[in-house]
Amino acid sequence: MVAAFLGLRLYSVLGKRTGHEQEPLTRGMDTPVAKRPTAIERPQLDDKPAAMTPGTSTVFDIAAEPGIRQMLAADRSFDVARFRDGAKAAYGMILEAFWAGNREDLRTLCDDEVYESFSSSIDQRTARGETLENRLVRIDEARIVDAEYDAPNARITVRFDADIAAVVRGPDGELVAGSLTDAVATHDLWTFARDLRSNDPNWILVETDQA
Repeated sequence: MVAAFLGLRLYSVLGKRTGHEQEPLTRGMDTPVAKRPTAIERPQLDDKPAAMTPGTSTVFDIAAEPGIRQMLAADRSFDVARFRDGAKAAYGMILEAFWAGNREDLRTLCDDEVYESFSSSIDQRTARGETLENRLVRIDEARIVDAEYDAPNARITVRFDADIAAVVRGPDGELVAGSLTDAVATHDLWTFARDLRSNDPNWILVETDQA
Protein backbone atom coordinates (compact mmCIF):
# COMPACT_ATOMS: atom_id res chain seq x y z
CA MET A 1 0.00 0.00 0.00
CA VAL A 2 2.81 2.42 0.90
CA ALA A 3 4.67 1.59 -2.31
CA ALA A 4 1.54 2.16 -4.37
CA PHE A 5 0.90 5.47 -2.67
CA LEU A 6 4.43 6.67 -3.33
CA GLY A 7 3.85 5.80 -6.97
CA LEU A 8 1.22 8.49 -7.33
CA ARG A 9 3.76 10.99 -8.63
CA LEU A 10 3.28 12.56 -12.01
CA TYR A 11 6.76 11.48 -13.07
CA SER A 12 5.78 7.88 -12.63
CA VAL A 13 2.99 8.59 -15.07
CA LEU A 14 4.93 10.31 -17.83
CA GLY A 15 8.65 10.42 -17.17
CA LYS A 16 10.74 12.11 -19.84
CA ARG A 17 9.64 12.67 -23.42
CA THR A 18 11.12 9.39 -24.54
CA GLY A 19 7.93 7.38 -25.00
CA HIS A 20 8.06 6.02 -21.44
CA GLU A 21 4.42 5.80 -20.36
CA GLN A 22 3.65 4.19 -17.03
CA GLU A 23 0.09 4.10 -15.74
CA PRO A 24 -0.98 6.88 -13.34
CA LEU A 25 -2.61 6.44 -9.98
CA THR A 26 -4.11 9.92 -9.83
CA ARG A 27 -7.41 11.65 -10.59
CA GLY A 28 -8.76 15.13 -11.06
CA MET A 29 -9.82 17.54 -8.38
CA ASP A 30 -13.44 18.56 -7.87
CA THR A 31 -13.08 21.98 -9.50
CA PRO A 32 -13.57 21.83 -13.30
CA VAL A 33 -10.55 22.71 -15.39
CA ALA A 34 -10.75 26.21 -16.82
CA LYS A 35 -9.31 27.29 -20.14
CA ARG A 36 -5.63 28.15 -20.38
CA PRO A 37 -4.75 30.92 -17.91
CA THR A 38 -4.04 34.32 -19.40
CA ALA A 39 -1.00 34.58 -17.12
CA ILE A 40 0.79 31.95 -19.19
CA GLU A 41 0.14 33.96 -22.33
CA ARG A 42 3.24 35.81 -23.44
CA PRO A 43 5.26 35.35 -20.21
CA GLN A 44 7.70 38.18 -19.82
CA LEU A 45 10.89 39.23 -18.08
CA ASP A 46 11.33 42.38 -16.06
CA ASP A 47 14.49 44.08 -17.39
CA LYS A 48 15.37 45.80 -14.12
CA PRO A 49 19.15 45.54 -13.51
CA ALA A 50 18.71 44.40 -9.91
CA ALA A 51 16.63 41.42 -11.05
CA MET A 52 19.45 40.32 -13.35
CA THR A 53 22.19 40.57 -10.75
CA PRO A 54 23.59 37.07 -10.05
CA GLY A 55 22.37 35.64 -6.79
CA THR A 56 19.56 38.18 -6.26
CA SER A 57 16.70 36.55 -8.18
CA THR A 58 14.12 34.52 -6.33
CA VAL A 59 12.44 33.53 -9.60
CA PHE A 60 15.23 31.89 -11.62
CA ASP A 61 18.60 30.20 -11.12
CA ILE A 62 21.82 31.79 -12.35
CA ALA A 63 22.13 28.99 -14.91
CA ALA A 64 18.94 30.23 -16.60
CA GLU A 65 20.11 33.86 -16.88
CA PRO A 66 21.83 33.66 -20.32
CA GLY A 67 18.76 32.14 -21.94
CA ILE A 68 16.48 34.66 -20.26
CA ARG A 69 18.61 37.54 -21.53
CA GLN A 70 18.39 36.16 -25.07
CA MET A 71 14.61 35.92 -24.83
CA LEU A 72 14.47 39.48 -23.52
CA ALA A 73 16.48 40.68 -26.50
CA ALA A 74 14.11 38.86 -28.84
CA ASP A 75 10.93 40.01 -27.09
CA ARG A 76 11.15 43.14 -24.97
CA SER A 77 7.76 42.44 -23.42
CA PHE A 78 9.01 39.25 -21.77
CA ASP A 79 8.57 39.25 -17.97
CA VAL A 80 10.08 36.37 -15.99
CA ALA A 81 7.96 36.82 -12.86
CA ARG A 82 4.74 36.82 -14.86
CA PHE A 83 5.87 33.74 -16.74
CA ARG A 84 6.55 31.94 -13.46
CA ASP A 85 3.09 32.83 -12.15
CA GLY A 86 1.51 31.60 -15.38
CA ALA A 87 3.51 28.38 -15.23
CA LYS A 88 2.19 27.73 -11.70
CA ALA A 89 -1.36 28.17 -12.95
CA ALA A 90 -0.69 25.86 -15.90
CA TYR A 91 0.82 23.24 -13.57
CA GLY A 92 -2.40 23.03 -11.59
CA MET A 93 -4.61 23.11 -14.68
CA ILE A 94 -2.70 20.33 -16.46
CA LEU A 95 -2.65 18.11 -13.39
CA GLU A 96 -6.35 18.66 -12.88
CA ALA A 97 -7.17 17.95 -16.52
CA PHE A 98 -5.13 14.74 -16.45
CA TRP A 99 -6.64 13.52 -13.20
CA ALA A 100 -10.14 14.24 -14.52
CA GLY A 101 -9.40 12.63 -17.89
CA ASN A 102 -10.11 15.91 -19.67
CA ARG A 103 -8.40 15.33 -23.02
CA GLU A 104 -9.73 18.53 -24.59
CA ASP A 105 -7.89 20.77 -22.14
CA LEU A 106 -4.77 18.60 -22.24
CA ARG A 107 -4.76 18.93 -26.03
CA THR A 108 -4.54 22.72 -25.82
CA LEU A 109 -1.92 22.81 -23.04
CA CYS A 110 0.54 20.10 -24.17
CA ASP A 111 2.50 19.21 -27.30
CA ASP A 112 1.76 15.99 -29.20
CA GLU A 113 4.15 13.70 -27.31
CA VAL A 114 3.15 14.79 -23.82
CA TYR A 115 -0.51 14.69 -24.80
CA GLU A 116 -0.21 11.15 -26.14
CA SER A 117 1.46 10.03 -22.90
CA PHE A 118 -1.35 11.53 -20.85
CA SER A 119 -4.00 10.09 -23.16
CA SER A 120 -2.50 6.59 -23.10
CA SER A 121 -2.43 6.62 -19.30
CA ILE A 122 -6.05 7.75 -19.18
CA ASP A 123 -7.02 4.88 -21.50
CA GLN A 124 -5.29 2.32 -19.28
CA ARG A 125 -6.90 3.76 -16.19
CA THR A 126 -10.34 3.61 -17.76
CA ALA A 127 -9.83 0.04 -18.93
CA ARG A 128 -9.10 -1.02 -15.35
CA GLY A 129 -12.22 0.74 -14.08
CA GLU A 130 -10.27 2.85 -11.60
CA THR A 131 -11.45 6.11 -10.14
CA LEU A 132 -8.87 8.65 -9.03
CA GLU A 133 -9.33 11.42 -6.50
CA ASN A 134 -6.57 13.99 -6.22
CA ARG A 135 -6.05 17.37 -4.66
CA LEU A 136 -3.17 19.75 -5.26
CA VAL A 137 -2.66 20.90 -1.68
CA ARG A 138 -0.12 23.60 -2.43
CA ILE A 139 2.84 24.57 -4.59
CA ASP A 140 5.67 25.26 -2.18
CA GLU A 141 7.96 26.70 -4.84
CA ALA A 142 8.09 27.21 -8.59
CA ARG A 143 11.51 28.25 -9.86
CA ILE A 144 12.98 28.58 -13.34
CA VAL A 145 16.05 26.35 -13.44
CA ASP A 146 16.90 26.49 -17.15
CA ALA A 147 16.16 28.66 -20.17
CA GLU A 148 17.23 28.10 -23.76
CA TYR A 149 16.72 30.25 -26.82
CA ASP A 150 17.44 28.84 -30.27
CA ALA A 151 15.81 31.49 -32.45
CA PRO A 152 12.94 31.58 -32.78
CA ASN A 153 12.21 28.80 -30.29
CA ALA A 154 12.28 29.41 -26.54
CA ARG A 155 12.26 26.69 -23.86
CA ILE A 156 11.95 27.33 -20.13
CA THR A 157 12.21 24.63 -17.48
CA VAL A 158 10.48 25.17 -14.15
CA ARG A 159 10.99 23.12 -11.00
CA PHE A 160 7.77 22.62 -9.05
CA ASP A 161 7.93 21.53 -5.41
CA ALA A 162 4.38 20.66 -4.42
CA ASP A 163 2.23 18.56 -2.10
CA ILE A 164 -0.43 16.32 -3.64
CA ALA A 165 -3.07 14.26 -1.84
CA ALA A 166 -4.45 11.33 -3.82
CA VAL A 167 -6.77 8.34 -3.60
CA VAL A 168 -7.16 5.43 -6.03
CA ARG A 169 -10.40 3.46 -5.99
CA GLY A 170 -11.23 0.22 -7.75
CA PRO A 171 -14.24 -0.61 -9.95
CA ASP A 172 -16.49 -1.07 -6.91
CA GLY A 173 -15.29 2.05 -5.15
CA GLU A 174 -12.90 0.19 -2.88
CA LEU A 175 -9.78 1.96 -1.70
CA VAL A 176 -6.72 0.77 -3.60
CA ALA A 177 -4.14 3.28 -2.41
CA GLY A 178 -3.62 6.75 -1.02
CA SER A 179 -5.31 9.18 1.32
CA LEU A 180 -6.73 12.66 0.90
CA THR A 181 -5.58 13.55 4.40
CA ASP A 182 -1.90 12.77 3.80
CA ALA A 183 -0.13 14.71 1.05
CA VAL A 184 2.91 13.39 -0.80
CA ALA A 185 5.77 15.80 -1.60
CA THR A 186 6.47 15.96 -5.34
CA HIS A 187 9.40 17.52 -7.18
CA ASP A 188 8.86 17.91 -10.92
CA LEU A 189 10.67 19.56 -13.81
CA TRP A 190 8.34 20.79 -16.53
CA THR A 191 9.57 22.43 -19.73
CA PHE A 192 7.40 24.92 -21.61
CA ALA A 193 8.12 26.07 -25.17
CA ARG A 194 7.04 28.78 -27.58
CA ASP A 195 8.01 30.17 -30.97
CA LEU A 196 8.69 33.83 -30.16
CA ARG A 197 7.84 34.83 -33.75
CA SER A 198 4.39 33.31 -33.51
CA ASN A 199 1.29 35.43 -33.10
CA ASP A 200 0.10 32.84 -30.58
CA PRO A 201 1.31 34.09 -27.17
CA ASN A 202 0.71 30.76 -25.44
CA TRP A 203 3.41 28.46 -24.10
CA ILE A 204 2.83 24.69 -24.13
CA LEU A 205 4.18 21.84 -22.03
CA VAL A 206 6.73 19.86 -24.05
CA GLU A 207 8.54 17.75 -21.44
CA THR A 208 8.15 16.39 -17.92
CA ASP A 209 10.80 14.94 -15.65
CA GLN A 210 11.53 14.27 -11.99
CA ALA A 211 13.63 16.76 -10.05
